[in-house]
Amino acid sequence: DLGVDAPTYPIYAIGDVHGCLELLKEAEAKIARDIEETRRAGVVVLLGDYVDRGPASSGVLDYLIKPSEYGLRRLPLCGNHDDVFRLFLDDPDTHGEWLSLGGEQTLASYGLDVHDQNFRQRSRNGTLKQLLAEVVPDAHRQFLTDLPISMKVGQLLFVHAGIRPGVALKDQEEADLMWIRDPFLAKGPNLPSTFVIHGHTPQAEPSLGPNRIGIDTGAFYSGKLTILRIAGEETRFI
Repeated sequence: DLGVDAPTYPIYAIGDVHGCLELLKEAEAKIARDIEETRRAGVVVLLGDYVDRGPASSGVLDYLIKPSEYGLRRLPLCGNHDDVFRLFLDDPDTHGEWLSLGGEQTLASYGLDVHDQNFRQRSRNGTLKQLLAEVVPDAHRQFLTDLPISMKVGQLLFVHAGIRPGVALKDQEEADLMWIRDPFLAKGPNLPSTFVIHGHTPQAEPSLGPNRIGIDTGAFYSGKLTILRIAGEETRFI
């Protein structure tokens, strides 16, 4: 029990995917089985970072754009990696730092090798944006553009990284919601009637702090994609 007012219908939160398509498919299959066993339909909230580091970022975006084969209602949120990928597609000359954040693996999933002579030449002569437009589908760009930053349900706040402690939700900076670690991890939200479910900071196990729980368990290196189920006073991992 998180000690907060939560909706009675189930909410399934999924941690950072990072290009791990097979783990995402397995997670949705688990959720579908849980819904079938409990006979209670729920909502799936994905906490962001669909791309980078893992092997199949392009495949993950393809998968999330299409309707769930199980009929699941998905609400994907924006992570910092998704946001920087979007910025890179719009202006690769300015946002080249994305490549060192795992972008190299993401581009490989679209068939681009950043060490290839053609890629390097396009980077130098200012035509990389055109190349990206040729290999990254418009539907992927639109998906990234449309991602909301957070979702509030009752006293539960779902967000990628966390929030600036003590700052009202309406006054939060988007950068904090996607990037913050300290002081949020130590202090929690420090707001009344607010419990935060977040990803962003990988841990071997889900991390419980002051009025927060982090469920990024490093899927791309651990092989573990965490699912948290919340329904009323019942909270469990599946």
